[in-house]
Amino acid sequence: MLNIQATVARQALDSVYEVSKTLVSSLDVAKTFRESLNYLLHTMEWRRAFVVLAEPDGQLRGLCAAGLSRDEQQRLQFRPGEGIVGRAFKSGIGVIVPDVNDEPVFLNRTGGADQMPGACIAMLATPIHADRRTLGVLAVDCVNPGASRLFADDLHLMKIVATLMGQALLLQRSVSAAHDSMQDEVRRMQKAIKPSQQIDQVVGVSAAMQAVFGQVRQVAPARTTVLLRGESGTGKEVIARAIHNLSPRSGDSFVRVNCAALTESLLESELFGHEKGAFTGAQGQRKGRFELAHGGTLFLDEIGDISPSFQAKLLRVLQEREFERVGGTTPVKVDVRLILATNRNLERMVKAGEFRADLYYRINVVSIELPPLRERREDIPAMAQHFLARFNRENAQSIRFDAEAMRVLTNCYWPGNVRELENCVERTATMTRDGVIDRFKFLCQEDRCLTKVLHYIEREDAVRPARLADIPIAEVSSSQPPYGHHDLDAPSAPAAWSGGTDPDAETELDPAADERAFAAASAGKPEGERERLIWAMERCGWVQAKAARLLGITPRQMGYALHKYAIEVRRF
Repeated sequence: MLNIQATVARQALDSVYEVSKTLVSSLDVAKTFRESLNYLLHTMEWRRAFVVLAEPDGQLRGLCAAGLSRDEQQRLQFRPGEGIVGRAFKSGIGVIVPDVNDEPVFLNRTGGADQMPGACIAMLATPIHADRRTLGVLAVDCVNPGASRLFADDLHLMKIVATLMGQALLLQRSVSAAHDSMQDEVRRMQKAIKPSQQIDQVVGVSAAMQAVFGQVRQVAPARTTVLLRGESGTGKEVIARAIHNLSPRSGDSFVRVNCAALTESLLESELFGHEKGAFTGAQGQRKGRFELAHGGTLFLDEIGDISPSFQAKLLRVLQEREFERVGGTTPVKVDVRLILATNRNLERMVKAGEFRADLYYRINVVSIELPPLRERREDIPAMAQHFLARFNRENAQSIRFDAEAMRVLTNCYWPGNVRELENCVERTATMTRDGVIDRFKFLCQEDRCLTKVLHYIEREDAVRPARLADIPIAEVSSSQPPYGHHDLDAPSAPAAWSGGTDPDAETELDPAADERAFAAASAGKPEGERERLIWAMERCGWVQAKAARLLGITPRQMGYALHKYAIEVRRF
């Protein structure tokens, strides 16, 4: 008798040891629980076993089983207090049923009592506890010959196994919660690091462009008229298309018109259409861009270049949302979202009487300013790579930049903005033979840069801009040092004045005197000191000494003025 008890105890101890090894082998509790149940069925001569866990909705659903078919496992669903399993969960106490046929609360949900007709089937169930909570139920059934077996030892073993399972469940849920928390933190950090407002087909990681993207996303869902402002080449049409694509009108037409490319009569016909016989050559009725954009978006580029008379016609369309075709009398109503763009100073044009104030207020509802490329240099590497990748894709090439080439691109001034950068990358990639673009491949390294040709005015008698025609040019005084004919080689004052001694004079530098001298040279000029400085620098190819002679001040005073107004000196 003692030997039998010792054998049973040893068998139970071995079972606990094997189950504990299995449960700690993986965090996949469904897998480890199923393997443990299979081992217990083999060792303890149980017939079937399963584990049900409490779900957030309060229901008990099967996690795993041994000895049950797939269909039987799917029927493992109980409510707390329902059947033997539900009662064990609700009471938190183990249950022994010697014969399920004599138990009125037995549900026979899996059909276990029908598999062996006439046999006595016992069922044992014990709750799975962890952290002072009941997480589920471990249940087994087995044959009870003669209904004489008490199953006290079996239930004791099941309680030990259920305790181990509860700890495994607690560990798995803690690790899962920590993993989910870590994933949320990673996503939060990625969201903080990556551009949160990124727009398809638009490259921009700088803070300035992120602000633009935020405005685009905010204004896109509305029907509000949008005015895009910025220098030529900053990508106003790309942003206009992005607004259309993000709007509810994305499924309809996006129609664009360059107002500066058409005369007034052609622009009227292009926008409003014409009737048959409206003018010579009008052989039939033709719909205008407003009608073609019905339900969609109409993008009017260079809106600041339209004539005053056409501004009045456009104003009526914007107010009434209706127009008449050229040569017609029937009003045509349209539902069009308008996006307009200009690189001109509309406020100054309104003040000068060149642009109607009422039209200005009508189109300037939501204004988005696109920053020039020189104010977002951190975008240049990504944009250059984007343009090069497109060139490689279209031409079946594998050209790449080296580090020095990217440094050259980043340091350029780019007065033509994104358009100029795109052309530079395409031109350089086309002329590259060895598959690598280095700094020596760029035209600026050979003094043949197109930007320098366009923006460096070498002749003294070059035509001045009309808006600065009333600003007189000071002659070079005899007290100023003659630099001679080769002005490009003349010394120039530093852009950031830092004190010390003027290299061209023995006198001590006096910032206050420099400021008074430059203010006197620019006094009474309508364009202001800063714009006069920029104009002089552009006229002289950004050579400070030459610009100083043009303004009638010393190079030292020129350097101080550039520093005072924070004017970035262009390098060619």
